[in-house]
Amino acid sequence: MSASLNLLGWALDFATIAVGLALVLCGWRLLRGPEAPDRVLALDTMYINALALVILLGMRWQMDLLFEAALIIALLGFASTVALARYLSRGDVME
Repeated sequence: MSASLNLLGWALDFATIAVGLALVLCGWRLLRGPEAPDRVLALDTMYINALALVILLGMRWQMDLLFEAALIIALLGFASTVALARYLSRGDVME
């Protein structure tokens, strides 16, 4: 039983580091993106990485509140991505 918990701890640590690195790289793309659609795509990927990081930390710290925060991040991230894509394609969000 102890070996499986140790393996889970290592897996959570590795996943947290990998997602954190992906978050940093997406932030770099957000700042250096050549065009606006590239920046919107980087922002979309950043919110997905932030969502994964919150879920991983919720698993690590065993806090149910972080899973609820992940749901809020997912809803706000989806709405903001749709709004930004619509603004870039049409010039306004609402018709």
